Amino acid sequence: MPKPRPSAGPATPATVALAAAGIPYTPRPYAHDPGAASYGLEAAAALGVEPERVFKTLLAEVDGSLVVGIVPVSCLLDLKSLAAAAGGRRAAMADPALAERRTGYVVGGISPIGQRTRLPTWLDESALLWPTVLVSGGRRGFDLELAPADLVAVTGAQLADIAR
Repeated sequence: MPKPRPSAGPATPATVALAAAGIPYTPRPYAHDPGAASYGLEAAAALGVEPERVFKTLLAEVDGSLVVGIVPVSCLLDLKSLAAAAGGRRAAMADPALAERRTGYVVGGISPIGQRTRLPTWLDESALLWPTVLVSGGRRGFDLELAPADLVAVTGAQLADIAR
C-alpha cells in the first residue's frame, strides 16, 4: 500500500488525520449518483469491490451517549450487539442532523476518521477477514482504502460482532 498522499484525492479531515498519523491509505474516488438508494452499495459497485469489504459509518445512541458503529455496507448494524459491546442496555440510531453536527461530515459521507468529536467506536470484526477495507473518506463519492489494523489504530475502535 502506498504512503499517505493527501494530494492524491480531496483533502478532508479524514485524509489529514491519516497523513498526520503516518498511516498509509489509498484514495478511492468515484462518480457519486445523487439518486443512489444506498451510498455504500453504490461505492462498492462503482469501485468494483465486494460489498462485504466496504464499511459504512453509523452513529447510534447507547443509553443516551453517542457511539460509532462501523459495519459492512451489505449488513445492518445490530443495535442490541452494539449496546452490549458498549456496556449499555439499549441502542437506537442517532438523528442524522446530530450525526452531522458531531462528526463534521454529511450523511452519506461520514467517515470514521477525523471526526469533529471523537466518539467511542466499534468496528465489526469481519473487517479482519480482509487485507484492506474501504470507508468513507469524508464526502460522498470518496472512499479510503486501508488495513483494518490501521483503521482500528486511527479511530481507537474496538472489535465486536455488531453486524447482522
